[in-house]
Amino acid sequence: QVQLVESGGGSVQAGGSLRLSCQASGFFYSTYCMGWFRQAPGKGREGVAIADIDGSTNYAPSVEGRFTVSRDNAKNLLYLQMNNLQPEDTAMYYCAAEGPDELSCSVWTAFTYRGQGTQVNVSS
Repeated sequence: QVQLVESGGGSVQAGGSLRLSCQASGFFYSTYCMGWFRQAPGKGREGVAIADIDGSTNYAPSVEGRFTVSRDNAKNLLYLQMNNLQPEDTAMYYCAAEGPDELSCSVWTAFTYRGQGTQVNVSS
């Protein structure tokens, strides 16, 4: 079955960086739209970034220029490099998958599969 396991969360000060990783298993990773979304306490889900099966990427305006998503199809890994973190980035971050061969891979995708999440805390 589909498994997604996130790691790399933690606590940093504003301006700091973190790199999240997601190990995927149980499906043909290279054929799935992969993404990250986040959810802060009392707020709705927010799509953060996606990496499509052709390697193209898409970002939410709130993280554009600060976050970089990438995927390693040989190792079934998804990454999210987060730079210049701000307190408003504090949230639980989830790795997510949709597919196979999702035709519309974007930060608005309603992903079917997600991991357990990793917490990111940014203090001012």
